[in-house]
Amino acid sequence: MSASILRLLTVRVRGVSLFETLAFACLVALMLAVYLFKAGAGQESARINELNRDILAEQRDVRRLQEELSRLEQPARIEQLSDHMLGLKPVTVKQELQVADLHAIARRAAPAVPAPAVPVPAAASAAPATSPVTGAH
Repeated sequence: MSASILRLLTVRVRGVSLFETLAFACLVALMLAVYLFKAGAGQESARINELNRDILAEQRDVRRLQEELSRLEQPARIEQLSDHMLGLKPVTVKQELQVADLHAIARRAAPAVPAPAVPVPAAASAAPATSPVTGAH
């Protein structure tokens, strides 16, 4: 069997053996595979670079928004807006309370006891309920 395979590989057509032809085909296939892998890696590298640029842009936006938020949350700015827009002023000493005073304030603000329900007169409740009969002639 090995002699027939060896004879097949040594057969020459126009001066080139079958073995040389198979080796050349394998070499071309390997070159093509390496080229395709390198091209795919180049595309992936370009995609990674694009994603890195997007990440940097998003990080810049986050930093800008954090700076704007810290500017907007400044107590002096909020106080100025509350004075100007809402007419709010800082709490005065007269407006401050002690914990013991809360009970007295709660009693003053408590609603009055609700009045009892109005009783229904006995004559109205003793009247029989009548319902019209429909369809009876």
